[in-house]
Order: sequence, then structure tokens, then C-alpha cells
Amino acid sequence: MKSKSVETDKKVTAMSLAEVRTFIELLAKENPDAESELNYTSSYTLLVAVVLSAQATDASVNKATDKLFQAASTPSEMVALGEEGVAKYINSIGLWRAKSRNVVALSAQLLEHYNGDVPGERKALEALPGVGRKTANVVLNIAFNQSTMAVDTHIFRLGNRTGLAIGKDVLAVEKALIRRIPKELLRDSHHWLILHGRYICKARKPECWRCPATAVCHYPNKNLAI
Repeated sequence: MKSKSVETDKKVTAMSLAEVRTFIELLAKENPDAESELNYTSSYTLLVAVVLSAQATDASVNKATDKLFQAASTPSEMVALGEEGVAKYINSIGLWRAKSRNVVALSAQLLEHYNGDVPGERKALEALPGVGRKTANVVLNIAFNQSTMAVDTHIFRLGNRTGLAIGKDVLAVEKALIRRIPKELLRDSHHWLILHGRYICKARKPECWRCPATAVCHYPNKNLAI
């Protein structure tokens, strides 16, 4: 009879606040210049890129926006391009039809309500088509230097697996991370954590031997052999 996985057999315990600080500081030391892997040139192109990144890789979005942003890099240019025009550039990524509609619609709303500027408030951002809490958090973090935490599948997994922030849903993990990570480290932690989850603390086979913070991680089934 097969045994259950260690992750389901053993409940991961939460890190202490001291361990949380150590964990984050070790990631920071390993990757001090971490930043978004999406290509953008303004708060507007950042917003569009993040909206397009839902259920798509950053690499695929960058490939699409390389040409899209040459054709339209402002809300007025995007509205002029129209849904079919946008679709022509992004039809290689998932949900491209809905995303085409949302990008044109949010651009029109920016022109109508904000003179073409991207607002720096969560409520205003989340009122735009295609913009949810995670997208708003990314834009507020990068474009407006706010200490927000955008929890994607990588950060959700990492938070629960390591004991950094345990929660049943993304909002619970987001709130736990904001509460537990030292304030001065919080803003940049979004980048450190997402890249760590993307490239080291992977879903199927975490590469624990590459992790600089394995000593304080509470994951009970560390894969330390190369």
C-alpha cells in the first residue's frame, strides 16, 4: 500500500517571526536585484502586461507585447487599435479574446475617468475591466512603490509549504505575509518570493539544494540531493 505524501501526512508548522525575517533576508542576499520579469515602459504598459499575464507565462506575454507596445503604448493608441487589432498581437496567449476586450475597455475607462493615467488606488484599479486584486497589487507594488503582496500560485504554494504564511486561500496567505514579513522588507518580498517559487521552490520537485533559506524552512520533505 502506498504511503501518503509527506506534505499531506505531516502538517507544516508556521515559522516564527524571527525565522520569517531570516528566510526573506536570505532570499534578498541571494537575489538582491529581483524585479518583475514582465517587460514594460510605463505604469500603463505594466498594467496591460499584468492583465495579459493571467494564466500565461511572463515569457509568452513579453513575446506578445514586444510588438503590441510598438503599435500601441498609450490608452488612446490602444483604443484606436481596437479589439481586433489587439487580438492580432496577443492571440498566442491564453484567453486572448477576453483579454483583448478588457485591454481596450480599461484603456477607454482610463481616458474617460483618469485622463489616460493609471490610478494609484486599489478601488479604482479593481474597477477596471480585467483587473482583480492580484493585478492591482502588482501595479501598486511596482508602479506606486506600495508594500502590497500579490499572491499567485507560486507564492501561495511557497507560503504554505515553507511555513512562511499558512492559509487556505490566496487572501489568507496575502494577509499573513503582510502581517509577518518585516515592514522594511515587504515591498521587495513580492519579487523575491515569486521568483523563488518559480525557479527553486517548484510545484512538483522543489530544488531544495539550491535554496539559500533551507535551514529555516519548515517543509518536512526537503529534496537536498542534487
